[in-house]
Amino acid sequence: QVQLVESGGGLVQPGGSLRLSCAASRNIVSPNAMGWYRQAPGKQREQVAVMSSAGSTNYADSVKGRFTISRDNAKNTVYLQMNSLKPEDTAVYYCNFRNTWDEYWGQGTQVTVSS
Repeated sequence: QVQLVESGGGLVQPGGSLRLSCAASRNIVSPNAMGWYRQAPGKQREQVAVMSSAGSTNYADSVKGRFTISRDNAKNTVYLQMNSLKPEDTAVYYCNFRNTWDEYWGQGTQVTVSS
């Protein structure tokens, strides 16, 4: 079993920045994908950004140009740099690691954008 530990959430003012991190307890066999999803109150969970082991990325239209996903394979860690945050970015953010055989979720970290 793989545990994913997230960090970096918190309260930030509109226009501010946060960096989320998610570390896996062990390596996940490639090819794989590491990504971030979010769920706001009363809404379905949605994909925010995903990065494959080959380096390709996919972003939700709502975060393009503001968020950047990156990964450090040596540390089994994925990051989400969030800039120009908006109140509508407020949600619980979950990291997700998956490959052909398995899928793992983090416990979630709250991001609140408010003045």
